[in-house]
Amino acid sequence: MADLLPESERDAALAPLLESGWTVADGRDALTRSYQFRNFIDAFGFMTRAAIWAEKWKHHPEWSNVYNRVDVTLTTHDAGGLTELDVKLAKKMNQLADD
Repeated sequence: MADLLPESERDAALAPLLESGWTVADGRDALTRSYQFRNFIDAFGFMTRAAIWAEKWKHHPEWSNVYNRVDVTLTTHDAGGLTELDVKLAKKMNQLADD
């Protein structure tokens, strides 16, 4: 099981994500972001690429897709909040969205 991000490391870990469009979810220890793509195929392709990494790392997002938009929430349920796994997957998703 992953450990919650230590308070001493949390701000440094989250700062670049918050600058890139992620926000801290209201009422829970989670990150959220909406990605917008040109069309449904691009959105679905992003989800497919992200799913491969999520499965590899055994860390799965909460997400939904409507046409060209993908809404993502990341948290580590068994840890009760944000862990390094969430930071790692958020960074990977940003990279995949930019590709």
